[in-house]
This record gives sequence, structure tokens and C-alpha cells, in this order.
Amino acid sequence: MIRQIKKEELRKMHDHEGLVLQGCGGDLKEWTDGINQMLEQEGILPKGKRLDEVAVFKNEGMTNLLFFFGEEKLDMGKLAVWRLQTHAQFGGTWMSDYVNNRLGGFIREDVSEKPNCTLIGEDGNIFHLMGIAARTLRENGLDEKAEEMEKRITGGECHNYYEALSVIDQYVTITGKEEPEMGGMVME
Repeated sequence: MIRQIKKEELRKMHDHEGLVLQGCGGDLKEWTDGINQMLEQEGILPKGKRLDEVAVFKNEGMTNLLFFFGEEKLDMGKLAVWRLQTHAQFGGTWMSDYVNNRLGGFIREDVSEKPNCTLIGEDGNIFHLMGIAARTLRENGLDEKAEEMEKRITGGECHNYYEALSVIDQYVTITGKEEPEMGGMVME
């Protein structure tokens, strides 16, 4: 199956690798069947195996196919030689090289730390908890995240208390009130 992706999606796939073939016009199924057959004939793919996870994307006016490397046992040395030998014909390149050289590199989502939010021990009304979490986000300069969280909870995404609590947990680290220190007192 060939899935359509946007080049922006490709820039977020930093944990994938594959073979990009550029300028693939016509029937894309014929392309995937033909390339898989060639790779098998060259001894790059074991007999009867295929690169079935394939995506198509457009860039610079060309239709490109991306054959993801999955669990199949590829002979990477032979594939590298084949890619170089057929570069003029297929414009083959590694996905990581294509993204870095043609699309401006990979985009990594901003993984900011969630702020701590004292919810354990508070009134358990979900709207009260949502309000505390939203205030915590705003106090940490995350106004957009606070608004996004509130919309997700009140906009129909959550159908029960636990789903709403799960959404809150995606935005803040839920903590309890700190216990007062005993200051050296020994309790007997």
C-alpha cells in the first residue's frame, strides 16, 4: 500500500530511514513492484521479500517514492552500490540525505518540560482541576497550551472524568502538596 504524505510530515520522521526515488511518474504500483523485483534480482532483498511500506510525496514539481526500511533484511552494502549505479535513472538517495539537502532538515517537536501542578489533595471537581492546571500553564508562559487543554476538555474530546484527567496530565506534571518537614522532631 502506498500512502500519501506531505513533505512537512517527512521532515518530522527523524526516527525513520529509507530510499527516496525521484521523478516517479505514471502508475505508482508498477514502480513499487518493479523496484522490489529489481532489489530481489540484485540480491539486496531476500527472495520473496518486499519493501511494502511506501509513501509518495511531491517536491519541486516531482513525484517521489519513499521506500521505508523496516524489518526486512536488506543487504545495505549492495543497496548503496545499486543506489549509486542507478542514480542517474532514479535519482535515488537516502531519506535522511533528501530531507537534509532538499527540505531544510528534520524538525523536532519542541519537547518542553511540563510544569509541576499541585492537584493531588485538591477538590476533585474536574473543572476546578482544569482551572488550576490552566493557571499553572499560564504562570509558566504557556498560555496557548492552557487554551488548547481547556478546549480539548470542554470541546467534546473527553467523555468522562478520567479522559479529562488524562488530558490534564498531558500538559502538566500532577503533584501533591509538599509535606511539611518535621525539623528534627522524633515521633515515638
